[in-house]
Amino acid sequence: GVSKILDPATFAEDIDNYRILPYLLVSIVAVVLPWLEVLCGISLISGKFKSGALFILVGLSLIFLIAISSALVRGLDISCGCFSTNNEATRIGLTKLFENIALLAATVFLFHQSDRK
Repeated sequence: GVSKILDPATFAEDIDNYRILPYLLVSIVAVVLPWLEVLCGISLISGKFKSGALFILVGLSLIFLIAISSALVRGLDISCGCFSTNNEATRIGLTKLFENIALLAATVFLFHQSDRK
């Protein structure tokens, strides 16, 4: 999230490459999403509002999975914009799809575990 906070314009381009959102929403998401990711991470590390953070992360993981699946189906050759906003960022592909499936499974598991406590 921090690299995206430092370079929201490049992150907005990464989001726009998916061709899902109108540009006005792209700009808003590019500014808000990294802060949401950072706040959720801080929440998980600190243990405060852990269930809420996990709930948000489950939703985000699902959205990321849908976006990557959509881009793959449409044959887009783009970087995912996941961990970096530079030109060498990871390209989307089946590996990225499976990573996101695993991430979604992990966040769902952790959410259910936090619910039991």
